[in-house]
Amino acid sequence: MTSATPTALDRRPRLLVLDVNETLSDMTHLGDRFVEVGVPPYLAAPWFAGLLRDGFALAVTGRNAAFADVARSSLHTVLHDKANVEAATRHIMGGFLALPLHDDVRDGIRALRALGLRLVTLSNGSVDIAEGLFERGGIRDAFEHVLSVEDAPAWKPAASAYAYALGECGVAAEDAMLVAVHPWDVHGAKAAGLRAAWIDRTGAPYPDAMEPANLVARSLPELAAQLEALPADE
Repeated sequence: MTSATPTALDRRPRLLVLDVNETLSDMTHLGDRFVEVGVPPYLAAPWFAGLLRDGFALAVTGRNAAFADVARSSLHTVLHDKANVEAATRHIMGGFLALPLHDDVRDGIRALRALGLRLVTLSNGSVDIAEGLFERGGIRDAFEHVLSVEDAPAWKPAASAYAYALGECGVAAEDAMLVAVHPWDVHGAKAAGLRAAWIDRTGAPYPDAMEPANLVARSLPELAAQLEALPADE
């Protein structure tokens, strides 16, 4: 259960803006790459959290750095005592090219499209990584646009990142909904005027300090069922 009460919706959104890393891609497999270079797999999660922290810090100070550059820099810190840091870094980064979708994503995306919703992505990662993920998963045709903050003024959760996606799609903020597993992303979208759905894959409490999501679901099919129950936007 979440510790923040979701805020009610009176209609479906016209546009869903989906996060990619961890929301759609199953990044637990990167732990195997850490093992293969002689590093404990439990370091994968704090490494990813650290690279997001660094990306946010750069965004706040006016730099829109490439995700891959920040990820490599953060890996150099984690792997600093390895004999061949560069080779180990390349091996782990290569794992992004082989990540699978979460088990619920394919059916969930199809269910959301069946409701007539427009689907796009907005990732702090690269377009190429997202495109490859969707091609491997057989869902690329479901997305109108595959967008990345690489082409926006700043990383999410900066308001300008969400504004970039809305501008590309020609949709007002109040007619769009972000879908993400990250409370910081939900919070950012809400602050930018979008509605938001939190995909709670772990059962962890939602942070009280963050703006609450409008909808909370444990999977994308569950989110589709919740949206189906709402009146369609006219």
